[in-house]
Amino acid sequence: MLSTALKQINKRKVSVWFLDGMQRSRLIVEEHHKHPWWQVMCLTGVDYFSSLSYAPGIAFLAAGTLSPLATIILVLLTLFGALPVYKRVASKSPHGQGSISMLEKLLPGWYSKLAVLCLLGFAATDFIITITLSAADAATHIAKNPIFPAWMHDQMGLTLAMLVILSAVFLIGFREAIGIAVLLVGIYLTLSTIIILYAFYHLIFDWTLVNNWWHNLFVLHGSIWQMLGISCLLFPKLALGLSGFETGVAVMPLVRGKPSDKEEFPEARILNTKKLLNTAALIMSVFLLSSSFITCLLIPEKEFLSTGAANGRAIAYLAHQYLGDYFGTAYDISSLLILWFAGASAMAGLLNLVPRYLPRYGMAPDWAKARRPLVIFFAIVCITVTIIFHANVDAQGAAYATGVLVLMSSAALACFLTSLKENWWRCLAFLFATLVFFYTTIVNTFERPDGIKIALFFIGAIYITSFVSRIMRSTELRSHQVILDPQARQFIQDAQGTPIKLVAHQPGAGNYDKKAHKISTIHNIMPTEFIFVEVTISNASDFHDGPLRVQGEKVGKYKVLKCSSTAIPNALAVIMLYLRDKTSYVPHLYLGWTEGNPIVYILKYLILGEGEIAPLTREILRKDEPNLEKRPVIHVA
Repeated sequence: MLSTALKQINKRKVSVWFLDGMQRSRLIVEEHHKHPWWQVMCLTGVDYFSSLSYAPGIAFLAAGTLSPLATIILVLLTLFGALPVYKRVASKSPHGQGSISMLEKLLPGWYSKLAVLCLLGFAATDFIITITLSAADAATHIAKNPIFPAWMHDQMGLTLAMLVILSAVFLIGFREAIGIAVLLVGIYLTLSTIIILYAFYHLIFDWTLVNNWWHNLFVLHGSIWQMLGISCLLFPKLALGLSGFETGVAVMPLVRGKPSDKEEFPEARILNTKKLLNTAALIMSVFLLSSSFITCLLIPEKEFLSTGAANGRAIAYLAHQYLGDYFGTAYDISSLLILWFAGASAMAGLLNLVPRYLPRYGMAPDWAKARRPLVIFFAIVCITVTIIFHANVDAQGAAYATGVLVLMSSAALACFLTSLKENWWRCLAFLFATLVFFYTTIVNTFERPDGIKIALFFIGAIYITSFVSRIMRSTELRSHQVILDPQARQFIQDAQGTPIKLVAHQPGAGNYDKKAHKISTIHNIMPTEFIFVEVTISNASDFHDGPLRVQGEKVGKYKVLKCSSTAIPNALAVIMLYLRDKTSYVPHLYLGWTEGNPIVYILKYLILGEGEIAPLTREILRKDEPNLEKRPVIHVA
């Protein structure tokens, strides 16, 4: 018996540990602990700056010798498109809600929920591919390093091992994220700067490489205008260099402001976040331009191919080539660490994003409220994606770019819509940015359809699981607190000593006399013995009501309780349970049957919050109170 009891205790401990409901990841949001903006920039930089490991190679594969010019177009879009958009997002969502939250507020009802679910699918694509692509590229730096032993050259094995380690770390718990990010970004950017400066030093003493490149551009493309035109068509393929802005806004709660900041609009925190975004964009622009130029001129074309030594590690290739294998190995290790940490940042983003929206919509299973089950779920998805893509960096680029570009397009659209009633120059600027981002997204989608296919898979999975979850949770209580106004409280006090009888009445229908006569005739009770109750639908697409505020009103000789809720049956059940607990008597509720197809009414309830009210109210009460003697009584005629 003792051993059985110990086993049960251990099972309970494991269950409590596994289902620990941490709705926010420690890596991204710790509202009680603020940091200087430049330190928080390093946290966003593990995602943004780490893309330097693979961006130059992907740029060359996309644009060839035109990759430096195409990168200039990308940098212009970064500085004059993405940067102003996300500075606006920072102003409109100072608590890290991001552009998805902006669109949610702009759209009404179910349109808002459907749009958010769609964007969550693209965000999931972005974060999942960030994890898998970063792990695959980190494995590339080890697998193609000449110093490491042959058994470490298994690309797939290394990638899967890193994903398992990443998941294990999040199961245990991740701390000190900011300090690690500052260290990794500092080392990585320092080593990258050394390599790039040495490469430019080499080019200065071998200027014929520059002359030959410039001459070949004119031979292949004719004129500078033709080169720029082709670059404008090619730059969407380089969209990986735009990653990191959404993360920059998500970490806003970590940015230190001033004690005088107001919680609803912390001006100093917003200003410091804009400094963060400006600095990160400028640093990344310089590194993108310089790395694209030197890798294009100094690395043979064949080395960029999937079998080449520079594939997925162009800057590391130059480090080994010009600074030796030991320095190159140090750079490989720093690349591996920052790429691995970029995956950790993306995992934290997922753990922060899903609980922010889906539970609020009633569209997440119970286990989605806990962090560790989500970690295991996302780990399985990441491992599956890695196997499907054979841990290939180039193959995953399209899916990554699709997720990034759709989020940026939605952010630009949200900024345009919120600026419609403001300065028209700003409105036109955001409209232009929106059109450019939509063009970039469409071009990327048509040229690399794999990305949209993966995104559609995630969107479909989110829609299906969300609506199944909403259906399964539809008979939950949606509020756990009832607040009565003085008149409603007086109605309840007047009925003390007897069970309270409520009669459901349609809001705005009027004709209380007719309803009272019908109830009196059928149930043999007098109008003085019951109180009418009316529930108005507020927003049926929402799920949780918060406190249910009930107002009392005298309409002629009748007493009426009025409230608003996301669903009528759920509100009635909450009121009945409250009255039972408040008066110590089991209350009675009188309802009528509806006429029509019951399936239609079930759908009406799920979508509009109304429908076949009587059986649904009873079912909600049955689930919440299994004891028949304590359960409020439903009368239907």
